[in-house]
Amino acid sequence: MKVIICGGGQVGWQIARQLSSERNDVTVVDYNPDLVRRATDTLDVQGIVGFASYPDVLEKAGARDADLIIAATHSDEVNMVTCQVAHSVFSVPRKIARLRAQSYLDAIYSDLYRRDHLPIDVVISPEREVAEAALQRLAAPSTFDTESFMLGKAQLLGMALDEDCPVLNTPLRQLNELFPTLRVIVVGVRREERLFAPEPGDQLFAGDQIYVFCHSEDVNRALEIFGKKTKKQERIVIIGGGNVGLGVARALEMRTDRVRAKIIEKARPVAERAADSLERTIVLHGDGMDMDMLTEAAIDRADALLAVTDDDKTNLLVAVRAKQAGCHMSIALVNDPTLAPLMGPLDIDAYINPRATTVSSILRHIRHGRVRQIYSIGDAEAEVIEAQILSTSPMAGRQIKEIEFPEGVLVGAVMKGDKVLKPTGDLRLEAGDYVGLFAMASDVREVERLLQVSIDFF
Repeated sequence: MKVIICGGGQVGWQIARQLSSERNDVTVVDYNPDLVRRATDTLDVQGIVGFASYPDVLEKAGARDADLIIAATHSDEVNMVTCQVAHSVFSVPRKIARLRAQSYLDAIYSDLYRRDHLPIDVVISPEREVAEAALQRLAAPSTFDTESFMLGKAQLLGMALDEDCPVLNTPLRQLNELFPTLRVIVVGVRREERLFAPEPGDQLFAGDQIYVFCHSEDVNRALEIFGKKTKKQERIVIIGGGNVGLGVARALEMRTDRVRAKIIEKARPVAERAADSLERTIVLHGDGMDMDMLTEAAIDRADALLAVTDDDKTNLLVAVRAKQAGCHMSIALVNDPTLAPLMGPLDIDAYINPRATTVSSILRHIRHGRVRQIYSIGDAEAEVIEAQILSTSPMAGRQIKEIEFPEGVLVGAVMKGDKVLKPTGDLRLEAGDYVGLFAMASDVREVERLLQVSIDFF
């Protein structure tokens, strides 16, 4: 597949890395020569320096025979014009645009993106993706990562194991014997900075970070078994009243369970806009770094703090200060992935990487059709893939134990009809079933072969 990626920033670079590693023909376009050079020096991609919306630049990038264009520059308007030029001049069949301004995303204006108006096939909103990720973190306390699958009936949970975890030093195969009705599979383990797919005889140790695939009804029980608290989040303090903080507060207001939320916003115009947009949420104008302001927000009685300003260092420091003041849980928005190792030493419970959430969303839409969802883990070290089994797939009609999965691939769950089942060796996969797979990055191509999805879907 020939792909043009417009924008060589963090998201564009990550998508380019992902697609080029899968042997796609990738070209990166950016007006900044340093970003283009970084992409061509570190990845197997071509680079074009220029403005992505210019027809001559897209011509040089090979738009006449491109299969897909991803517009992920920092400008919404450039992304929109790029898709229009790609459609009108070069007839590029599939176009994805990243848009930030909420006005462009309002449902009442959705006709704007019809093919005879502004032909964008998929619109990605980083702020909405991040807000959804924040809500999922809040819904699963004591986890550092979480994502829903199988129409919300299955959950991927990332947990750091402590010394008091009840199942330490227990071979994974014995977990099935100890908890036969628990619909949970440990699909990934990070130990000493190395992520791997565990084998049945592997044990879990204190300090491990694990990823488990879990039936949504068993989430609380799974958390307890791995030594995690399941306290309900009733009081939440949000630092930052921009699009992300506002989106989270709106979603919390729509929930039927009682949640008390407060927002602290430094910029008065942003605070006033948030106050006008919300009904039950208290909006405080002030600096979230100010201890007096945190005290006014009753941070010592808060169940969770969510720091989602546009500054990584502010988010980290506020999260640390909140924990020291007595807040039970802190979540920080962190754009720089190199800061992730600091989360443990700083006692920050979870972090949200906007780049990873946006990349996962774009990959999900690229691999449409038979692949329903993709979630990128870590620094693109592994993927969790939810896909439908085709009748032509080598997996169709075979028991799981009969399928030759690579070492780095594990089945986390199987959905037959509307039921999510725990995978066992004797479970037979049929055409039409959905399967949730954990795959190390090096094994993704083999997963594609097993799914036998044609290149048109990628």
